[in-house]
Amino acid sequence: MQRRLLPAGLFGVLVALAGLTQHPSGGLPVMVEKAKADDRGKAGRAPAMPMARDPAVAVAEEYEAALSKGTREALELFIARHGDDPLAEKARAELKRLSR
Repeated sequence: MQRRLLPAGLFGVLVALAGLTQHPSGGLPVMVEKAKADDRGKAGRAPAMPMARDPAVAVAEEYEAALSKGTREALELFIARHGDDPLAEKARAELKRLSR
């Protein structure tokens, strides 16, 4: 008798868990209802993603920030992060100038 209770119990648990995604009144799944609730009062268009930044511009800004700090540590950090960039050579030259 106990052999048959286990599969029936498992089936009951699966049915109960499957029912958790449904709205209590038998409507749409909970996540769909939540998404619709979040969209109320918004314009009917998808959110716009900002354009990706140009990596060269970001490196140039980092170089300018290192120069403005004027410390050995800032220039060394820039070189460590962007050692292959052409601005790294300028940073190395500035580092040599600071050493004097």
